[in-house]
Amino acid sequence: MQHDPTRVKPPSHLPHPRQVVADLEASRIREVANEGLGREGVLKFWFGESDEVTPAFIREAAIASLQAGETFYAHNLGLPELRDALAAYTDGLHPGRGVAHWQERLAVTSGGVNGLMLASQAIVEAGDEVVVVTPAWPNLVAQPLIMGARVKSVPLKVLASGPRAGAWALDMDALLAAITPATRMLIVNAPNNPTGWTLTAAEQRSILAHCRRTGTWILADEVYERLYFAGDTPNGAASSFLDVAEPEDRVIVAHSFSKSFLMTGWRLGWLVLPAALTAAVGKLIEYNTSCAPVFVQRAATQALLRGAEVTPALVNHLKACRDTLVPLLRGLPGVTLAEPLGGMYAFFRLEGQADCLDTAKRLVREAGLGLAPGSAFSPEAAGWLRWCFASRDRERLTQGVDRLSQWLLAQPR
Repeated sequence: MQHDPTRVKPPSHLPHPRQVVADLEASRIREVANEGLGREGVLKFWFGESDEVTPAFIREAAIASLQAGETFYAHNLGLPELRDALAAYTDGLHPGRGVAHWQERLAVTSGGVNGLMLASQAIVEAGDEVVVVTPAWPNLVAQPLIMGARVKSVPLKVLASGPRAGAWALDMDALLAAITPATRMLIVNAPNNPTGWTLTAAEQRSILAHCRRTGTWILADEVYERLYFAGDTPNGAASSFLDVAEPEDRVIVAHSFSKSFLMTGWRLGWLVLPAALTAAVGKLIEYNTSCAPVFVQRAATQALLRGAEVTPALVNHLKACRDTLVPLLRGLPGVTLAEPLGGMYAFFRLEGQADCLDTAKRLVREAGLGLAPGSAFSPEAAGWLRWCFASRDRERLTQGVDRLSQWLLAQPR
């Protein structure tokens, strides 16, 4: 995951980017998706998005904004109306401090990925050490590398036996040992893409207390916070660092409208920051994107104001999708899989299929089934496959399992 100083550089007379950029690995998920180009009838479960279109009332808010001529720049940190709605939304999920507390701690970003990159730009300098809990969405590792950081991964461990066999779990001792006073930032994504692993409030408190001692920033990617199925929290969402952190703590939480509001293509997210950092991030937004489009922000405001019409039904549907797919996959020979507690993915291992990238490509060609290879998320996830179960029609999930079953039967013994 780190820059390789032994890598051969291109001739100096040829145009080339910074070496760390040249060394970035192309998306293996895209590589598999490209395998499906021009192939009819492929069941596509490789990308992390629902196949359900954004609700009509959200789209109509964007249309109304455009028809009203709102095609100009907005405030770097977001429209006041959207920031007010975000403050109310955040206070509803994490009550006790009041809406005003959150209003000065919000920055609207051009997508969750942009928010995460802004956080790295604000905190990480070349040569800094950054710890990332893996497997993880590849951007979480790539972004600090782009900033010139030294990235150290702390892998989740796979439970080998018991009712949660195949689940990924945190080795707390290993994580805390990896975070030292030399660690500038910890990046953690929970609920996790791709594994479905989640953090408990007690684990978050332990991590936060340790990072206070070491002076380490926490960048928490909580975009799947609402997509949580355990039902063991008062608000139904996964535990958040916002529930355990104090306002002055070095904690940044990244969110997105993509998952919980069915708005992946709209590219809008937000950060919850210490108030002392908000103005600085506003400056970074100016130098990155200036602002998010007004019509997209109008749509997002309606998504928040009428979110009760979208997110609860979506979560219930995703749980039904999970409960359809997981037992069917578990019934196949050689499959190791634990029921995910959050997110929108089934992450499973196929016995005898160690090269998951090759397996994923073969599944596209030979079975018409599109899955993401685990090696896209970290070396320790090689041999695993990710199946996004966010499907409008659960019958597509059943058809996909049938195709996988037939493909497995055709493999040489």
